[in-house]
Amino acid sequence: MITAPFDYHLPRSLPEALQLLIDFGDEAKLLAGGHSLLPMMKLRFSEPAHLIDLGKIPELKGITEVGNEIHIGAMTTEHELLNSALLVKKMPLLVEGVSQIADPQVRYRGTIGGDISHGDPGNDHPALMLALDASFVLRSARGERVVKADGYFLSLYTTQLAPDEILTKIRLPIPAAHSGGSYQKLKRKTGDYATAGAAVQMHTQGGKIDQIRIALTNAAATALRAREAEAALIGKTIDASNVNEAARLVMSICDPMPDLRGDAAYKTAMCGEMTRRALQVAYQRANQA
Repeated sequence: MITAPFDYHLPRSLPEALQLLIDFGDEAKLLAGGHSLLPMMKLRFSEPAHLIDLGKIPELKGITEVGNEIHIGAMTTEHELLNSALLVKKMPLLVEGVSQIADPQVRYRGTIGGDISHGDPGNDHPALMLALDASFVLRSARGERVVKADGYFLSLYTTQLAPDEILTKIRLPIPAAHSGGSYQKLKRKTGDYATAGAAVQMHTQGGKIDQIRIALTNAAATALRAREAEAALIGKTIDASNVNEAARLVMSICDPMPDLRGDAAYKTAMCGEMTRRALQVAYQRANQA
């Protein structure tokens, strides 16, 4: 199908992009990689009169180490994340998750900020961001604010990002020694969204878990953080009994939408299974780190 007519804008700086948002208000949409917005425009689910392409703004790109954090520009592509030596060394969970996103063609164009801003619970970055305790830098003409990933995703396709704001940067605390993570994802074929997924990041001391975050993909209207399962594992090792109890607690919070990938019961069961696998792998990695 063909999109409705629109005016295309290519700002070269962040202030210019923010001014365009002010000028056109609700009639404008931001364009990142375009993999979500453009199909919606072709189906006439979204009909912006103005499209603001963020692809030529240098300050929205790049991966840097700043103190004890990794800072990632929102327009950094999945391909750039996947091939970053810094992330491979300091943020391996993110790299593992990105490697399972779609296919190479999509990863060359898709951006981390576009994925996060879309607020789709079937996307992989929301759960990864929850597991990695990310913060998002949001910028408007009114100023800048920093919002934690935990609480940023409000409902289906809805986030804390205001209409006049641009997600400019993702900030990720660098995991300490003896940390390990894993992203386990069930999908029907290469390039598909997750039927279910689980992201786990943990820290161990003396073989016992003292910090852990568990987040789920496609388990509800937003990515979910499994706090009760996390609490149940503090001070424990990963054995069959503890893993099964964590999986039970994870499944108790799931409320997935049935679709061609499976009904609610199947998706819930697979969230439990992906959690089991992620816990086992993350624990092994933490104790080897």
